[in-house]
Amino acid sequence: MSWSRRRLLATAALSPLLLSGIAGAIEPFTRTGPPRFQLGLAAYSLRKFFLGDIQKRSAPVPAEKGIDLAGFIDWCAEIGVAGAELTSYFLPKDLTGDVLPRLRRHAFLRGVAICGTAIGNDFISGTKEDRAAEISTTKQWIDHAVRLGAPHIRVFAGKPPKDMDAATARSLAVEGLVECAGYAGLNGIMLGLENHGGPTADADGLLAIVHAVDSPWLGINLDGGNFHTADPYADFARCAPYAVNVQVKATIKRAGAAASEPADYARLTAILRQANYQGFVTLEYEEDEDPWTAIPRELAKLKTAIAG
Repeated sequence: MSWSRRRLLATAALSPLLLSGIAGAIEPFTRTGPPRFQLGLAAYSLRKFFLGDIQKRSAPVPAEKGIDLAGFIDWCAEIGVAGAELTSYFLPKDLTGDVLPRLRRHAFLRGVAICGTAIGNDFISGTKEDRAAEISTTKQWIDHAVRLGAPHIRVFAGKPPKDMDAATARSLAVEGLVECAGYAGLNGIMLGLENHGGPTADADGLLAIVHAVDSPWLGINLDGGNFHTADPYADFARCAPYAVNVQVKATIKRAGAAASEPADYARLTAILRQANYQGFVTLEYEEDEDPWTAIPRELAKLKTAIAG
């Protein structure tokens, strides 16, 4: 079947799926053997400290604490983290030449796996031309991931405009993801769709999109801190069988709650064991406390939970 025909069928299949509520019927990934976890750290955890002419910056870097991605890999090695998630935002704007192969070599020599990267795509908002450009950029990042040696890319569905209905938003997300998953498969790269608001804010919406795309190269980048529903752990459990990468945050926030609460790492990893997940469990630290102090502490807690 051609990818254009697959895209048409996937998009057409989405509306009845949403109406029938059978998103949970999709087949989970089949993994033989027992559950197995490796500890990872997302570069986004140190987002305020990356130096240089990078893809995206939100604030000036404190001079005494600046770092680049090679330094981040070094820190992962020093604190005993097996995998470094090299968020695309902190890579140099100019990725020509040997920038990516040099990072790949550096990680290899430090004994740290590049467990993935993450991009900020949007397949929903903007014009048709804007969405085509987002697809093209995502394919370019798939090429970058190949050169970097990153087997997985975290992707988003996108942010729907206020006047767009849910079915249209999901249909546009499916269209973009079908095309990009096809290209990812040709290059041996897994895509993980993150639960990140909009049409992926809860398990129903996230699973509906993954089911409609129907690609062996698309799973879920399951973020333990991004379900703000009445029971985030229940949504996490429903999605865990389809996870290809897992991120956890130090806190969760339930719908209607006045404040966040500490994430229960033991509960999250127990859910992953039940789903027979095998892969990286990556800390993405987003709290206000100094990350250089807080991250080693949170990693120690997460390591204990992973060990069971």
